[in-house]
Amino acid sequence: MRRRRHENVRRPAALYWLVLRLVFVVAPCWVACARATAQDRLTPRESRGKQIYVHGTSPSGKEMLAYLGESSLEVPGSEVACANCHGFDGEGKPEGGVNPSNLTWEVLTKPYGHTHADGRKHPPYTERALELTITRGTDPAGNKLLSVMPRYVMSREDLADLIFYLKHLGEDQDPGITKNKIVIGTALPAKGVMADVGQAVKAVTAAFFDELNSQGGIYSRHLELKCIETAETPAATRVNLERLIRDEQIFALTSVFIAGSEKEIIPLMAQQDVPLIGPLTLYPQIGLPLNREVFYLLSGTDGLARALIDFTSKKPEFQNLGVTIVYPSSENNAGVVEAVRDQRKKYGLSAPRIYEYVAGRLDAAKAVNQLGKTNPDMVLFLGNSEEALSFMRAADEQEWFPPIFLPGPAAGTEIFLAPPGFNGKVFLSFPTSPADQSAEGIKEFDALVEKYKLTNHHVATQMLAYSAAKILVEALKRAGRDLSRDKLIQSLEGLSDYPTGLTPPVTFGPNRRIGAMGAYVVTIDLNKKQFLRVSGWINIY
Repeated sequence: MRRRRHENVRRPAALYWLVLRLVFVVAPCWVACARATAQDRLTPRESRGKQIYVHGTSPSGKEMLAYLGESSLEVPGSEVACANCHGFDGEGKPEGGVNPSNLTWEVLTKPYGHTHADGRKHPPYTERALELTITRGTDPAGNKLLSVMPRYVMSREDLADLIFYLKHLGEDQDPGITKNKIVIGTALPAKGVMADVGQAVKAVTAAFFDELNSQGGIYSRHLELKCIETAETPAATRVNLERLIRDEQIFALTSVFIAGSEKEIIPLMAQQDVPLIGPLTLYPQIGLPLNREVFYLLSGTDGLARALIDFTSKKPEFQNLGVTIVYPSSENNAGVVEAVRDQRKKYGLSAPRIYEYVAGRLDAAKAVNQLGKTNPDMVLFLGNSEEALSFMRAADEQEWFPPIFLPGPAAGTEIFLAPPGFNGKVFLSFPTSPADQSAEGIKEFDALVEKYKLTNHHVATQMLAYSAAKILVEALKRAGRDLSRDKLIQSLEGLSDYPTGLTPPVTFGPNRRIGAMGAYVVTIDLNKKQFLRVSGWINIY
């Protein structure tokens, strides 16, 4: 049985991708309290001040501006938030030859004042002196600060809240951290057709943490996993997750099943300041402003579509062809369409044609009849594999065989039933491949499975959850003993080409929240009923 499992993991067959389809395509079709979070543990005034310090935005929604340099270049306060230079602990982080001051109140108010490296001297800070520093760029002696220090324009109320928070900077400890444990949470389906998937993810994550704990944990802290069920509606899932964060004092989250609940869950992470690593979804929310708390492992449908456009732009047989996007109407798919438009424009290609239909109501004959008359050269199909199959069968009746492109996780084994005329003409993009699995990565994963008697089912999903947990642990180690959510986020942003052993290398950054931004493209051999890879890794970053 062990050998059979190993072969199933490595084989680039339809069964491997069917699990991903089940997780990400079927699943979306069903869908004053204890002071727990760091935000809640602060007083309301401190919380408002922390938002200004960390994010550079006003809790009241008032405009906040910053002016830079001698020319007084005006930018939004959010672009030069205090924490960007002075750090979340206020101690400053030297960068580019600039040494930002330590803003902790104890240091600012030293009775003997300060003498800086450049010879500048001034007495201790007072509240009024700090106001002038923030708004006019001068120190307590009236000396002008370096031009890299922004001068801020904000309301009196926001300024007072910011200074109030600075008095307590570094004193508030995030929830879920004690001397001997770190509490990590997740939310997974426990009922219906996805219950087995949820159980598999929970089991592999718990096993990974247990194995780590048996080796001493991280700086003598053990990881403790807390799990809650997803619900039948996105709103109810959000309520459940809020309850988990609040009641269980969650420090960070991993492998949360957010498929179908993206719009509800992702904003919650920003509101609660809770890092989330490796959420399970095909629709990463990466629009601006960037959600700094959420880190995705792999490209979603928009990234997979971009990879397909990259692929066609470099193949002579496709370079001069147009494309029609056939898709079921939804907000998520509208975003994918925009991604395709953007990628085509990047290569100087014509804008895609559009054919939209109501989800679950594709009239394939009508679509083919209409599109066949305009004779589109290629078709990018964003529906599921059953709909794609019906489309190709209708096209077969018209003896029309355009190249068909699909984001791979939407395709199940039904795709191998395509009419013979489409042999070698169906192309799919996948965010990962068995080729990404290193011998060491497989050995480690199999050893965990063997030791903790994990299921032989849902292997692809287990691998994603395992990789997310591995990335989380690596970032926790890099964050150091003096742990905080902000330091965890900083260490995640510092990961570059990190090898999970089971996925493409993962890279994050201050402006990058998808670890492996790209895909592989495969075609289908309808005679042998197998995938054939036709590209290497296509990087879309």
